[in-house]
Amino acid sequence: MRRPFVAANWKMHGTASFVEAYLEDWRKTGPRGVVDVVICPPLAYLDRVAAAWGDHGVQFGVQAVHAEPSGAYTGEHAAEMARDLGATYAIVGHSERRQLFAESDAVVAAKFVAARRAGLMPVLCVGETLAERRAGGAEAKVLAQLDGVLGRPGAKALDADFVVAYEPVWAIGTGETATPTQAQRMHGTIRARLGEVGDAFAQSVRIVYGGSVNVDNAEALFTQTDIDGGLVGGASLDAAAFAAICRVAGRRTDS
Repeated sequence: MRRPFVAANWKMHGTASFVEAYLEDWRKTGPRGVVDVVICPPLAYLDRVAAAWGDHGVQFGVQAVHAEPSGAYTGEHAAEMARDLGATYAIVGHSERRQLFAESDAVVAAKFVAARRAGLMPVLCVGETLAERRAGGAEAKVLAQLDGVLGRPGAKALDADFVVAYEPVWAIGTGETATPTQAQRMHGTIRARLGEVGDAFAQSVRIVYGGSVNVDNAEALFTQTDIDGGLVGGASLDAAAFAAICRVAGRRTDS
């Protein structure tokens, strides 16, 4: 049984007072021990969040990293810096980074390698646009993004120390969600591709769903065979709602 995984992507939201209030609510409602929970705040608050949280069954991540460990890259941050601030995970290839900041599959793969270099566990995001889905190219798009990492030299030496997040672009921040059947089909396709590296490897890598995950749809999604949890955006800004989603994911261990 793969351990359930749920990550909160706060995106560019939050203030110091928000962090304090969120933590106070989490102490009352947050689950422990049954699911890996990761909070990915804006980098500006990462050390504050990591220091304030203490031992509350939560790990921390960043929403992006640069491919290089240092250099003249104004405004960027290295994976090693994120590690210093308390991160153990790094989101790479989020659709907003691909679309708004023109990150190609090659750039995403380089950032994946950078995260691993720094000892961070990458959360590799893949997903198709609505136009690509309507044109019948959803699977090809997702597999091309995945292959951008698996196809790098040394890919066959990959272990299971990364997470794949399937996030259909058309369902991010729109209120639209892939049906459980649609999501499971794509998760199964991703796992089959991982199986080309090795069966044990494919069964070890966690694949989670991202795309307007909320309290109402979490159970239907997380009970699917190949959906191991979620990458949660807007709903993660409410501590109680995010805790409820985490508890739903934790039920996988009871089945």
